[in-house]
Amino acid sequence: MSVTSRRARTERADERALVRRMVAGERQAFEEFADAYIPALHRFASFRLRNDAELTREIAQATLVKAIEKIGSFRGEASLMTWLCACCKSEISAHFRKNRRRPAEVEWDEARSVEAAQPGRTPPDGPERSILRGEARDLVHVALDQLPPRYAQVLEWKYLDNLPVREIADRIELKTKAAESLLTRARNSFRGVYARLQVGHRHE
Repeated sequence: MSVTSRRARTERADERALVRRMVAGERQAFEEFADAYIPALHRFASFRLRNDAELTREIAQATLVKAIEKIGSFRGEASLMTWLCACCKSEISAHFRKNRRRPAEVEWDEARSVEAAQPGRTPPDGPERSILRGEARDLVHVALDQLPPRYAQVLEWKYLDNLPVREIADRIELKTKAAESLLTRARNSFRGVYARLQVGHRHE
């Protein structure tokens, strides 16, 4: 078993333990859950809803209510964050079905998302390509939320906003070489997190 697989299994075991404590009604477990997952869930919803603050709060709150109601159904085959994001996507779809309009979601450059996570790998053409690229996009959001905030920020500036390294360096008050080094560390960290998420995602 690879180091990535072992780490993913350990993380899943920790998440299952947290869920068992929540099901048992342990207040501290709910506080740990809130600290670890609510900011990431809010950010995931915001990404998909064009930063509509009011709608993001509504969707995130509805997601949390329903997720906590059925937290006992979580089995840990995928990460808890992946499971929460699936719940969130369902809430977004339900909202727009109710209002009879399509969600105006912000999409990553999906091809770039796949390339960044798996250099050199090109999905097959046809429906399978669209499915794989859609899954990659969602995992990218989840992976970003598990990075240190500084890493997530510079990756967003680089790959979402297409900012040059020099401008990123100016924003974080670093020299260009130091910003390049930070981006390299952020990318390496992202790939590690993404790989662990894929291990869980394949077992959904």
